[in-house]
Amino acid sequence: MILVTGATGTIGGELVAALSAAGTPARALVRDPAAVLPAGVEAVTGDLNRPETLTDALDGVTALFLLPGYDNQADLLDRAKKAGVQRVALLSSASAVLQDMDNAVSRYMTLSEQAVRESELAWTLLRPRSFMSNALRWLPQLALGDVVRVQFPDVRVGAIDPADIAAVAARALTGDDLDGRTLELTGPQALLPADQIAVLAAVLDRPLVAHGLSTEETRAELTAAMPAHYVEAFLSFFADGTLDEETLYPTVREVTGRAPRTFEQWARAHAAAFAR
Repeated sequence: MILVTGATGTIGGELVAALSAAGTPARALVRDPAAVLPAGVEAVTGDLNRPETLTDALDGVTALFLLPGYDNQADLLDRAKKAGVQRVALLSSASAVLQDMDNAVSRYMTLSEQAVRESELAWTLLRPRSFMSNALRWLPQLALGDVVRVQFPDVRVGAIDPADIAAVAARALTGDDLDGRTLELTGPQALLPADQIAVLAAVLDRPLVAHGLSTEETRAELTAAMPAHYVEAFLSFFADGTLDEETLYPTVREVTGRAPRTFEQWARAHAAAFAR
């Protein structure tokens, strides 16, 4: 049995779907016990910030897909081992390599990786770059017109389809050949935001235009959407250039045996979401 935390989220949702399709027994940690899940996936509730609430969730589990950044992860991993869990795959990010304890995002990624490495479980660390699904953040703008304001317009990112992350996670959780590995995960192209907008324009048959924001305009938008310490973290990554999301890696092909999906493939598969 595999326990998937964040099972209704971007990656967790793709992972439970992949496990269900493969006939792999899976349990989904959810907040709402009535959450709609793929066939054969069992829903269970619990709070990752309170490991003591996860006793039922961990019962009979042999592998754990874990989200980063929660309280008492060392305690959770210890409870998981005592419950019979053998391996864990952690969703991390490229920011963990920085080990910048003054950066809010790098800090919680670094500490999460440290807790997993120090556990007595077999582990795999997944470090995907930005998700292709982040393009859905432009939906409100697309509903109003064809000009899309884009943050960090000069930054190329090797964005990855969440389904490809899930495919790698499934491999890590159902075998031992990826134990002890840190996997850098990217898509096949490093695109500017304007490149992504151009792809969406072709897929949606709309005359979309990207309007690049200045750093200060970006700061204002971020400040309206998230706490200040996260704003500073993302400005450090992308305005100051401390984070490399442009370098591409062959990991998806090496692990799954197929090429990672392009942004165009992702956009065509999710075109209905943009047509609402």
